[in-house]
Amino acid sequence: MGASDKLKELIREVDSKFKTRAIFVIGTCAADIIGEDLEGLCRNLQSQINAKLIPLMAGGFRGDSYAGIDLGLNALFPFIKKQTEKIPNSVNMISPQANLNPTWWADLEWVREVLDKIGIKVLAVLPHETSLEELENAGLASANILLSHDAGYKFGLKMQEVHDIPLILSDIPLPVGLKNTAIWLRAVGKYFGVEEQVETIIRDGEYMTIDALRRRGLMMIQRYRNCRVAVSADATLGIGLTRMLFEELEMIPELLLFRSSMPDSQLLLENELKDMGISPRVVFSADGYQVKQSLMDSNVDAVFGSSWEYYMAEELGIKFAFDVFNPTNRVNYLNKAYFGYEGMLNFLENVANDWERALRSKQINWEEYL
Repeated sequence: MGASDKLKELIREVDSKFKTRAIFVIGTCAADIIGEDLEGLCRNLQSQINAKLIPLMAGGFRGDSYAGIDLGLNALFPFIKKQTEKIPNSVNMISPQANLNPTWWADLEWVREVLDKIGIKVLAVLPHETSLEELENAGLASANILLSHDAGYKFGLKMQEVHDIPLILSDIPLPVGLKNTAIWLRAVGKYFGVEEQVETIIRDGEYMTIDALRRRGLMMIQRYRNCRVAVSADATLGIGLTRMLFEELEMIPELLLFRSSMPDSQLLLENELKDMGISPRVVFSADGYQVKQSLMDSNVDAVFGSSWEYYMAEELGIKFAFDVFNPTNRVNYLNKAYFGYEGMLNFLENVANDWERALRSKQINWEEYL
């Protein structure tokens, strides 16, 4: 529709001016509507451009943000070189950003640190600050670890089929809470044959967590016990959080609202709920209307969610709401993990502050004290 020539000139200008090794050419809604052929344009223009052109049609009509992450991974897949050999004790990590922790970078760092402690090398994080060399050499990994239950699963299976790299840990919850962290770490240890090192990490982590809660969270169980809760989250954090709330905080999950609807995540959640012996109401692909309507129809004391659910709960008269997921009203100068042992403490710290805030009077006439 007359935009192709302008786009070609822009690509030439970017290539000559910035001299990058790769240029992503992303088509948004307008390009999608008019049917712009970005792949053909990049293919015809590539011989004139020094940078590698990577086209990606990501119009909003094609799905949500998780679908966008999958589209991005698919665009990167052709650049992974087929390898005949694998580097022992090495991994790629997939989709760390498909995670509602507002500072998910800390979750990625926690996984990196744990793997480093047990002698596992990370070859590439797909896709996060990934160089072309890392992308090309990702086929050398001896395993892929999926860091999300919302995006990247099909990519991991494709890597397994084409590059013969096993996708591991995708059938268990991510390390949220004490029990899930231990399960996840032991699965890593068993796969790589480093069970002894992993048990040391678990022992030290559990001691640190329990010691901190014993000193500073003495009222935690009495406060939260039998509290009926709703969780509005992604599957990445929500599945693991459900067990943490039920078994470690003794809360009662009554309503689970998930933003995505991946079949493997649904099966994982089904198995988790069966194992715990609970049967909350579950909604997948929950949009804003469904979240609000479900909260209206439920009888819960508290809601775990984002700032969105926080205001919904306030409007509906639900006493406690915890603003712990994206989008959040919290200001975070430092990245804080939700994965692992310190991650559990970070999460509970946010919950404790929101609990106390809900109990403070909003009707105080401060003029009386002036």
